[in-house]
Amino acid sequence: MRRAAIEQQDRYMVERQRQFRAAADIVTDAWMRFQEVVAVAVIGSVAKPLWKEVPRFSEFRRSRIEVWHECGDLDLALWLDSQQRLGELRRAGALALREAFEKGMGISVADHQLDVFLIEPGSDIYLGRLCKFSQCPKQKIDCMVPGCGEVAFNKRIAEFPPHADLLAPAEGAMLYRRGVGRVRSALDLPQTR
Repeated sequence: MRRAAIEQQDRYMVERQRQFRAAADIVTDAWMRFQEVVAVAVIGSVAKPLWKEVPRFSEFRRSRIEVWHECGDLDLALWLDSQQRLGELRRAGALALREAFEKGMGISVADHQLDVFLIEPGSDIYLGRLCKFSQCPKQKIDCMVPGCGEVAFNKRIAEFPPHADLLAPAEGAMLYRRGVGRVRSALDLPQTR
């Protein structure tokens, strides 16, 4: 494998993370208008500097060549003191991403690439995920998980126990906090060097 191909892949992974971080800012801006939103933070691999690993791509895997980690989606923690307008929150985020793409803002992140963890303020209890479907229930297999849709657009995932460290990166990657406003831009989070 040529060094140029490895460097190109590394640049792609860094750019992919940058696009997810820009998308986090765009979605956060859309959600800040909702009075029930208490806080928004980036969690998961988008929140931290990338690390080297042998990826799943066969051409790199066969040769055991390490490249920067691939961010597969954008994980956001969303603290809410009411779940009554989850459908509106979902639509606002999706619309903001579509408008950013159409305006040529340099991001290509679709709403189905958001993985939004709903969190109870104060206790930090995991409540479920923000559903990606346009209606609830949608009559999909995902909707048949026990408890899914008991609160409209609160998706339950079968056999998903949230890890104890789910919110570990949240404090350092908090984007918005009610009463404070915008805390930081996701683009200002620690970079890969």
